[in-house]
Amino acid sequence: MADKPTKGLADVVAASTALSDIDGKAGRLFYRGYDIHDLAGRATFEETAYLLQRGKLPTRDELAGYGQELVRGRELGALVSQNIEEIAEKQKPMEALRSLVSLAGADDPDKDSITPEANLCKAARLVAQQPLLIARYHAARTGGSAVPEADDSLSIAGNFLLQVTGRVPDARAAEIFDECLVLHADHTMNASTFAARVCAATLSDMHSAIVAAIGTLKGPLHGGANEQVMRTLESLDQSQVAQSVRDKLAAGEKIMGFGHRVYKTEDPRATHLRRMSEELSANGDPKYYRMSKDMEEVVFETKGLYPNVDFYAASVYHYLGIPTDLFTPVFSVSRMSGWTAHVIEQHADNRLIRPDSEYIGERDQKWKPIDER
Repeated sequence: MADKPTKGLADVVAASTALSDIDGKAGRLFYRGYDIHDLAGRATFEETAYLLQRGKLPTRDELAGYGQELVRGRELGALVSQNIEEIAEKQKPMEALRSLVSLAGADDPDKDSITPEANLCKAARLVAQQPLLIARYHAARTGGSAVPEADDSLSIAGNFLLQVTGRVPDARAAEIFDECLVLHADHTMNASTFAARVCAATLSDMHSAIVAAIGTLKGPLHGGANEQVMRTLESLDQSQVAQSVRDKLAAGEKIMGFGHRVYKTEDPRATHLRRMSEELSANGDPKYYRMSKDMEEVVFETKGLYPNVDFYAASVYHYLGIPTDLFTPVFSVSRMSGWTAHVIEQHADNRLIRPDSEYIGERDQKWKPIDER
């Protein structure tokens, strides 16, 4: 008798990759062999994107060249630019991003090619354009279509904060957000990455694969946890956090931002995000950091669960002035580096991804004409 299928493909190896790896027992994450603890706060997001897409950390000259490529690539085409306002009227953030990336694909000069050279160019453009798509969408839905001009002296992180908040970020805020982007850049075969690779494995184009990834991230079982963490924090009375969380847990409610399917100890990304939340809270209202700490202590005491990447990301993004319903789109700014790298890797050594299935329906059914049913 054949083995029963593994529900949700848990622990099934679906592809080989040189991009990222997880040691769940030790709570470690690696990008191309580099420990995330060594990259966080040291490597910029641009360096990390180069590492994932092009296989190695760049030299100074290579990073400068890549930076120029990103500057050239962030300009939006006519089709996507003409439709941002109408999309902003009719679609919520993740729906809008799905549409806008698809339109950006139609504008891309390499849209009809999946050669390695074309893929590298498209990957850089997607990384460069994603922050601007979100900023332009946000501006359109709040009464305007213009955003501040990008400042070539700023990083992707710095320009995103500038264009979403309308204010030039201080240097430390830009550094913290840059570190957030590094922490979220890739994470092995998660649902959206797998969706991108399944699409790419048909030899579809990169933009189609990224649309598949964004559509998958939109689902609440994959994306949106950081937004839900913030909504929970905003709904609680600061003086009653511990009791409120105990009551929710006793009632069988799930507290978003805790536990992880892969890590058996603390998510290594959460370690850095907790530190950043504490630092940012010291420069303003410490309320949400303190509430988060209280929640963390109660959940661990009651359930033995550690916070995951989404938990402290919520308060960090809040302190940086990012609107709560843009938290999941922000994830896509970072993960675009990983998604595009996976598409490149899939195309480089491709085989159609076509798993088997176990049929559990009726057999030997007899046909009846419609009047006899």
